[in-house]
Amino acid sequence: MTDTRALAAQALADIALHGKSLREAMEQRAPKLRDPRDRALLMALLSDGARWWLRFDAALDRLLEKPLRRKEPEVHALLVLGLVQLEILQLQDYAAVAATVEAARALNRPRLAGLVNAVLRRWQRERTDLLADLDAQPQTRYAMPPWLVNAITTDWPTHVDAVLADSNREPPLMLRANRRRVTRDALVEQLRANDYNAEPHPWLADGIVLPHSSDVTRMPGFTQGLFAVQDGAAQVAVDLADVRDGQRVLDACAAPGGKACHLLERADIALTAVEFDAARSTRIRQNLDRLGLQADVRVGDAGDPSGWWDGKPFDRILIDAPCSATGVLRRRPDVRLHRRASDIDALVAQQQHILGALWPLLAPGGRLVYVTCSLLRAENEAVIHHFLAHHSDAKSSALELPIGQPAATGWQILPGDGDLDGMYYAVLERS
Repeated sequence: MTDTRALAAQALADIALHGKSLREAMEQRAPKLRDPRDRALLMALLSDGARWWLRFDAALDRLLEKPLRRKEPEVHALLVLGLVQLEILQLQDYAAVAATVEAARALNRPRLAGLVNAVLRRWQRERTDLLADLDAQPQTRYAMPPWLVNAITTDWPTHVDAVLADSNREPPLMLRANRRRVTRDALVEQLRANDYNAEPHPWLADGIVLPHSSDVTRMPGFTQGLFAVQDGAAQVAVDLADVRDGQRVLDACAAPGGKACHLLERADIALTAVEFDAARSTRIRQNLDRLGLQADVRVGDAGDPSGWWDGKPFDRILIDAPCSATGVLRRRPDVRLHRRASDIDALVAQQQHILGALWPLLAPGGRLVYVTCSLLRAENEAVIHHFLAHHSDAKSSALELPIGQPAATGWQILPGDGDLDGMYYAVLERS
């Protein structure tokens, strides 16, 4: 029998100490578990293990006389997961400790089982003082890297605690009704009839909100392509694009295809979806097929249109630019473990390059929507300000959403605003 916690410890060590993504680690190990309940536990352990690693990794420095990270990375990860079970998942103390000790044996580390037991018992005895110590600094209180705490403090000084706290909260499950196949109201009723607590989003025309994550592949309407999973902040981008029948539209950096599909659901358009990664472009095609949509999917570099553009201008261009993903930490908790402050300058240069390369493809009078899932002003309004300073034929259109706040140019949603992900938008029109 496969030990779920032992599998989780191996996967979490890969994520936190060896740079593997949570998605990769989950996909590699989930097939080893036959019971859906075990797979759900594995996902919970990995998500919260990555989310709270920086808090409980620091706690282990106080609990261990000698660090285990380098010599015994899987046991170190197992100890983090033991603390996650006690503090975050709030499993019964005795069961959590006993199962974690048994997982040490399943990892072929029986000589360290006693150490695992002793460390978790010590945490229970000294919990109050240890938590107070961890809560004294924002990086361990919120399990965020110091560079990101500093960046958010600089860019959003009046929102720091709210942004950091909301980046750790469980997001709701948000769906997008495929209006080509069903009305949103009809889909809501169908979900409710099957005991799903579904509500129409208050201001997103296609959005449906459910309070908790669920296996969407088992939900009614999934296989029929009646809906897709997409956070409301991402749905806003297509509202801003304002596509009309007959237009030529480009979705750059398109994988996994959520926005491309949403564009096609909104109007009869000729859509070109460009993605640099061939493997990720396959996911675009899979999503199109399930939803009954068609697009011209091309593998190519958005920053070098010569390899894929046919020379005909586009009426609309949507750029979901590569970014730090600092606005979606609640959905992608492993990002905080992998992103570095030194990455930002390179990302900004890439964003500026893509924007500059695609602008000539926009028809006069056309609209370009620039989007990132970043909180950092350097990747957002600073990129747009730099672009406008060098393109006299570009004008920024004013926009206002029911939630969020205006940026110097464009609009910013912070994590938790309206219970959405963090996202930035700018709308540019060509004279």
